[in-house]
Amino acid sequence: MEPEKATATSSSSAASNMRAKNTTTIAANNDRTIVHCNADAGLLSEFEQSTVSDKSFNYTRSTINAPHSVPKERITAYFSRIQRGALVQSFGCMLAVDEATFKVICYSENCFDLLGLNVSSSALKQVKTLIGVDARALFIPSSGDSLARASTARELSLLNPVWVYSRTTQKPFYAILHRIDVGIVIDLEPAKSGDPALSLAGAVQSQKLAVRAISKLQAIPGGDIGALGDTVVENVQKLTGYDRVMVYKFHEDDHGEVVSEIRRADLESYLGLHYPATDIPQAARFLFKQNRVRIICDCNADPVNLVHSEELKQPLLLVNSTLRAPHGCHRQYMANMGSTASLVLAVTVNSAESIKLWGLVVCHHTSPRYVPFPLRYACEFLIQAFGLQLNMEFQLALQLAEKKILKTQTLLCDMLLRDAPSGIVTQSPSIMDIVKCDGAALYYNGTCWLMGVTPTESQVKSIVKWLLKNHGDSTGLSTDSLAEAGYPDAASLGNAVCGLATARISSNDCLFWFRSHTAKEVLWGGAKHDPHDKDDGERMHPRSSFKAFLEAAKSRSLPWEVSEINAIHSLQLIMRDSFQEMEETGLKAIKHSRPSGTGKQSQGMDGISSVTCEMVKLIETAQVPIFGVDSEGLINGWNAKIAELTGLVDSEAMGKSLVNDIVHEDSRGAVEGILSRALQGDEDKKIELKLRNFGPPQQNSEVYIVANSCTSRNRANNVVGVCFVGQDITSEKLVTDKFIRLQGDYKAIIQSLNPLIPPIFASDGMPAALNGMQQWGS
Repeated sequence: MEPEKATATSSSSAASNMRAKNTTTIAANNDRTIVHCNADAGLLSEFEQSTVSDKSFNYTRSTINAPHSVPKERITAYFSRIQRGALVQSFGCMLAVDEATFKVICYSENCFDLLGLNVSSSALKQVKTLIGVDARALFIPSSGDSLARASTARELSLLNPVWVYSRTTQKPFYAILHRIDVGIVIDLEPAKSGDPALSLAGAVQSQKLAVRAISKLQAIPGGDIGALGDTVVENVQKLTGYDRVMVYKFHEDDHGEVVSEIRRADLESYLGLHYPATDIPQAARFLFKQNRVRIICDCNADPVNLVHSEELKQPLLLVNSTLRAPHGCHRQYMANMGSTASLVLAVTVNSAESIKLWGLVVCHHTSPRYVPFPLRYACEFLIQAFGLQLNMEFQLALQLAEKKILKTQTLLCDMLLRDAPSGIVTQSPSIMDIVKCDGAALYYNGTCWLMGVTPTESQVKSIVKWLLKNHGDSTGLSTDSLAEAGYPDAASLGNAVCGLATARISSNDCLFWFRSHTAKEVLWGGAKHDPHDKDDGERMHPRSSFKAFLEAAKSRSLPWEVSEINAIHSLQLIMRDSFQEMEETGLKAIKHSRPSGTGKQSQGMDGISSVTCEMVKLIETAQVPIFGVDSEGLINGWNAKIAELTGLVDSEAMGKSLVNDIVHEDSRGAVEGILSRALQGDEDKKIELKLRNFGPPQQNSEVYIVANSCTSRNRANNVVGVCFVGQDITSEKLVTDKFIRLQGDYKAIIQSLNPLIPPIFASDGMPAALNGMQQWGS
């Protein structure tokens, strides 16, 4: 995590809607990305200058002191170097053709050797350049025809790979096609390998193993992302045979962490490694979202130059090329860590604004290693299923967190009335239960209440003055580094207090949550990092990255997540309006005492009414579906989100039978049992409910939610109803159903004896191999 400007987010209104919050988050992410791009470009430039001038490149120091901004031309050069590097890896060769004429407009210099154009029998032996040559003439006629037919498809990726044969040597190649701005790029990878496991039959077997691995993922109980990661690395290693397979997770601030790992016994563990955001540059992250599988066969092999037509105005765009050569900086990093070959698979999930790069599955090997395209395709299929499972886990976690926050806020409201305002910091649960933190404080009417690891009372008052002076227009602020947020006395707080989230509950009163530095949370290989370890900071190596991360982490806390900020805003809503009501009715905050007397009881009832209204408002505007029924199973609560999902407004929903009128007939039996148990006091979690859609006729006639049941009780502690707090999973359910159908198709493919099977196993002019595959399937 390079020294970027601290993430400091403020809100002008605690009641800002979710769209505004998402807009703020997107803007903050864009700002952070710009800062990271500047740091990446600066590091790349410094590395390249060091290779020319023979000056030492201290990776740790350079990462810590990465520039906040660089000249625009350096940024342009940085992206051009990554995307249009004009170099490819030597394990294959590349052709680029004009789509209309199929004539070569660019090729890699090793085409002559790999395609056998230099042999005496070649018709092109005397040709000095391939520019202008019809690419079909380089292959046997049937292969040329296959390429021409494939090039007419709207979506080329669906046809990859096309099996082709060199006209001169008859050697087979996987042809992987994709379109760019000037034509079609054809990556040619030799199809033969000395490893029997990578034979054609082995490629079919890999699909079968991938399907089995996906079944294992689906069988893992919910709530265990660690088990999902462990299952993925284990099965990817079985499929590919790499020495080490890891799951890298990207955190909110873009720094990374190894959360799962399987490795050869004699290799050092990287489990628990945290590394700065610059280790995976922003340009590389963009490429992973475009091309989600990246193979490097031998980082020590010299890259091959591309020969371009003079008509091309700039080097070829290589974003989606399977052969794109790694930058020298990355090759050096791999060599330093003893990794010669790698395979990287992007893990993407859905986010509020777009597809998000959640992390990477990274494979390393200590010797050169090539994994054929069909095998890589199987791994990509598995990783897509992993991303789908992660999506479902995140939705469930969000729903559970929403329910926990609602319960905690209800209890805090009760404490606020019985012992206002100090009850929220002196009793349990407290405001520390709302978000993960090391300490919390309440500043009210000039008095401080402190919990856990916090600044002193005088320091809290100093922070209040700073907030009022510098952020007087906002009602809250969050940062992972008080120092970089501009607080002048941050150094006096030490490492114990680095991060801060605050919410103003009146013009001069505030709630605070504090976090200590990130370094204390960090483990390497299951053990604390030893500060006396002697790492060579000048070498690009995981230990150097970890050291750079720790240096930055000493003055920075873990970032505040959006869900945590939303929880703070919700509590702020309740307390701000409740305090305003108390001030208007004359009810004063009494420290460590309970209101007594008829007059005060009346005022206390007014306070209860105020808080009740706030809780109703909170439920009505929650971004998750919430609804309730009475003891007869009739709807008595229906928030805006469930109304939006089902197309049934609250006025029409009230009084309807949940089982008979709302629930789809497929779920009625299950819901009857859930209601029966809940009315007896037994609550269920992670219930999948299938509801009717009352909106206009559309493609999806059902709504799917995963919900938790929560019993409602009266003062005598008798159950009088049931509340359901849920999460919409309709889109995930549709994707899951599609995936299950696709899984069935793969099983049918594996068991089929029909030679007309999809192109991942397609063969051209190779009947013996195809017959062998059929015999293997039998």
